[in-house]
Amino acid sequence: MPRTKRNERRCNSQEDATSDAADVRRNNLIELKAVLFYMPRWLWKHWEGGKIHALMMDLDVGICSEMEKKQKKRLLLDYLWENLRYHNWWCFRYFLCELLSLCNVIGQMFLMDRFFDGAFLTFGIDVFRFMESDQEDRIDPMIFIFPRMTKCTFYKFGVSGEVERHDAVCILPLNVVNEKIYVFLWFWFLILGFLTLGIIIYRIIIILSPRMRVYLLRLRFRLVRGEAIDAIVRRSKMGDWFLLYMLGENIDSIIFRDPIRWQVLIRNGLVALKCYLRPSNEEGDGREELLCKVLVHSTDL
Repeated sequence: MPRTKRNERRCNSQEDATSDAADVRRNNLIELKAVLFYMPRWLWKHWEGGKIHALMMDLDVGICSEMEKKQKKRLLLDYLWENLRYHNWWCFRYFLCELLSLCNVIGQMFLMDRFFDGAFLTFGIDVFRFMESDQEDRIDPMIFIFPRMTKCTFYKFGVSGEVERHDAVCILPLNVVNEKIYVFLWFWFLILGFLTLGIIIYRIIIILSPRMRVYLLRLRFRLVRGEAIDAIVRRSKMGDWFLLYMLGENIDSIIFRDPIRWQVLIRNGLVALKCYLRPSNEEGDGREELLCKVLVHSTDL
């Protein structure tokens, strides 16, 4: 009797160890996929450092006093002027994160294919072929990865007290759900891959074509004259253009129009600004107001 109990415990422990190992591999794969998907976003948040949010200064709302608007516009203009041509590395870090996103999607496809013994790369195509084939000839490809029935072996004590082995057919209803999930993931990875590849091609065109950058800025800043946008693209680098474009997406277009205009005028040497603070006209409030004098250097205005 003790011997039969040891045999039963050994069989059960082997089956439990196999099941536990499969569960551990599956959980580790899911955790690894989640970390890899989040990595490009984490890198950009670390590299960006809240620059866009700091430069916005709540100008995306557009509901503030005129004095506050003037002060914030001046601060934004000072930053754009003093840090001109110093944003290339910041810009290309963003493009690097997009490239990492593309590599991530492709790597996830091959990782899943390795996990499923080479059956995941063509999984969606095989499912389409299965749906279009004849009812009598088609073989469901999802059964090979996620079987719905399997052979089960049960061990239990018989009448004589010895361990008896029973073979049976078991239904795996959870695999019916799993196969639908991974079919969706296959198409989701495919869509993400093509969209990310399109973004990479779009970025390459922007880097190589100044005309495309002018066209995109004109679409973004319709209230700014075309000559001013041409001057911005001509006299700035890729990183400056990208920063202006990102700010234009987050700041009210009417408010952001003035810093764009003044930056062009100052850059071309047409005007200069001399700003100072003076006490407010209202007595006893203790506030100061910002005044800027425009010094015209050319009659081309």
